[in-house]
Formats: sequence, C-alpha cells, structure tokens
Amino acid sequence: MEEKLMRKLGSGSLDFETYFSDKAKSMKASEIRELLKLVESSDVISLAGGLPAPETFPVEKIKEIAQDVLTHHADKALQYGTTKGFTPLRLTLADWMEKRYGIPTSKVEIMMVAGSQQALDLIGRTFINPGDMVVVEGPTYLAALNAFKYYDPEFISIPMDDSGMMVDLLEEKLRKLNAEGKKIKFVYTVSTFQNPMGVTMSLDRRKRLIELAREYDFLIVEDSPYAELRYSGEPIPPIKHFDDEGRVLYLGTFSKILAPGFRLGWIAAHPHFIRKMEIAKQAVDLCANTLAQLIAWKYVEEGYLDEQIPKIIEFYKPRRDAMLEALEEYMPEGVRWTKPEGGMFIWVTLPEGIDTKLMMEKAVSKGVAYVPGEAFFAHRDVKNTMRLNFTYVPEEKIREGVKRLAEVIEEEMKALKG
Repeated sequence: MEEKLMRKLGSGSLDFETYFSDKAKSMKASEIRELLKLVESSDVISLAGGLPAPETFPVEKIKEIAQDVLTHHADKALQYGTTKGFTPLRLTLADWMEKRYGIPTSKVEIMMVAGSQQALDLIGRTFINPGDMVVVEGPTYLAALNAFKYYDPEFISIPMDDSGMMVDLLEEKLRKLNAEGKKIKFVYTVSTFQNPMGVTMSLDRRKRLIELAREYDFLIVEDSPYAELRYSGEPIPPIKHFDDEGRVLYLGTFSKILAPGFRLGWIAAHPHFIRKMEIAKQAVDLCANTLAQLIAWKYVEEGYLDEQIPKIIEFYKPRRDAMLEALEEYMPEGVRWTKPEGGMFIWVTLPEGIDTKLMMEKAVSKGVAYVPGEAFFAHRDVKNTMRLNFTYVPEEKIREGVKRLAEVIEEEMKALKG
C-alpha cells in the first residue's frame, strides 16, 4: 500500500530525492519496524516485536483517572505545559525513584520526554560532536544506535556475556585510548534485562563502571525500560544509585509499566545537564503530552503503579517460562540462548556460518518471525544471532513458534554440514 502510494505520488517529473539533506539521505528505516509490517497481516507467529501485551494495560484505571483529571484539572491537562514537564509528576517520580532505587532526590532533576526514545535523541543532540567516541554494548538497543548515528559519533562496541557488558574489556580499551591521548564521551548501557540479550549487568560491574567513569572522565547513559519486570532473582540497584558526581543520565519510561501509547518517559540527571537538554527539547516539541503527564501523575501518586507492576510480572512470567522450556525442548544441539530473570527478550546464538538475516525468509514461510541479530551490532559484524520476544504472544503460540523456528534452524545446520 505504502509503495503504491509513493509510486502514484512520484509519477510526475519532480526529483524528490534531490531536496533531502545529506543526513536525511543517509537515514534508514528501522529493520524491526519494517519487519513488523511484513508479518502484521499474516498468520505468522511473530516473536519479533518488542510490544507489551495489551492485556497488561490498566484500561479501567486509566478511564477513571482520565475522567478525574478532565473534571478537576482540565485547565492544565489540555494546555501547553513547561518544557521540563508537569511539576507534580516530576516530584512524584523523584520520590518514587528515591524509595525504589535509593537515588536521593536532592541529587537529580527530572525532565519528562516523549518516551525514552526522545531522550536518546536529545542526548545525541546535546552531547555528541561529529567524531566523538561513544561506547555501546555489543549487541545493543537498535533504536539507540539509530538515534546517536544521526550525530556522527564513532562507535566502540564492547562484547557482552551473561553478566552484561564485559567491563574488563572496556577498561583495556580505555587504557589504550588514554595512551593515545584520546577519551570517550559516554558509555550507553541498557543495564537491566538488556534489549536485545535480556541479561543484567552484575553489581560488581556496575560499581566498576562508575569507578572507570571517574578515572577516565566520561558519562554513563543508563537506559532502564525493563527494570521493573523482574520474574526471578534479586533486584540490583541501578548504576545511578552509585553515582556521587552526576555522571549518570538515567532514562525511565511508562511504556512498559503503564502503556506505550502515552509516549511518556523521563530523564533523571544532574540539573546542569537537564537544563541544557531542556533547551534542546524546546526546539523539538515544546513539551511532552500534558494530558498524559497528569494521568501518569495520578497513577503514580495514588499508588496504582506499585499495584500494577506485580500484575504485569504475574502475566509475563509464564510466557518467559514457556519460551525457555520450548527452547530447551525443541532447539538442536549447538544452539545457545540467554536465560533472563526479567524483561521481554531472549537472545539466541546459532553455530557460526548461519546468517539469520538470510534465514529470515525461510522462517516466515514456515510461519514464524524473529529479529536477526546483525542490526543490534554497531558494526554489523555478527551474523548468527537473533532476538526473540516473549511478552506479546500467548504461551501456546510461543511453544508453536519456537518449534517452527527450531525446524528451520535444524535444516540450516544440516545444510551447513553439507
């Protein structure tokens, strides 16, 4: 439909491409978004998207709060707001973060954003000069790569294991750069239940990362959309908890604990950094959705968020368990996968020589979709991995989807052996 429309609109003599800026010409559509288009209208079992289950949206509570907000606060809810965000919500979130994570409210300021995706763009806009070195995990969140890439950094990718970013390898890299008179601008990490791997950075590595930031003078961007979704194991404090200097910019979101349609997230950081990002945001959208902010304020202030999180966990845990059990039952020998204690994703590694991007068409023809892992690497140099999502599809479909996927992988492995 989209392609037909573009052809129709582009049937005249105007050369549309010549009007785009060089940066616009270099933009590429998100591979995940394009993939979702491929499977949305078919009977394919999609383990590809990163969508929360609609069953977890607190619809009735949202209706109730929205009615109350529009009855008693319509003058504020339907008006422009300040760029930094609705003050009662920012103060409530600061209190919530202090109680939950031990982050003193006196050390941070909060700015509301249109989802943490906007926060990533604002960070790129505010901190990255062309050529600045930015450290990311290998693999890392694809949309963060896309957001930062617009500002022309040089990416340094640090490998991951089951305990998150391998901070010892980061330290080696920092030492080499320091010897060359170079330094990095910041480290970007999804520290808890990482997207795409599902793994969590260990406590020791978090503390060491803070020490390295002091020693080598860089910032840390801690993206934390999934930390509340813990199904097993013990919680680990965020990196921001250990930050005494204001080096950590912490990103939170309501997308996984309220609803993604609100497009509402926040940045918790040193006031000096917040002020500059506030100025950057003024040029982008003036302010985040005010009605959504007031609904979120009531949702947190009146304790509904703390009531809702255990319900979401109870809903997702059986789905995670179903996927882990199905992988154990159906996957051929030689296939490895992560065993996350929370979040939304499992990362699967196939034997060397199998290209999951090339395998995708065959998988879709067999009725299952995943996200090839290549796009999650800054240098696109790993071909034999994939990301699976377990939150959106019911347990019985998860089992069937993994079974179909295992059959495709087995065929590929046989072909590889010749």
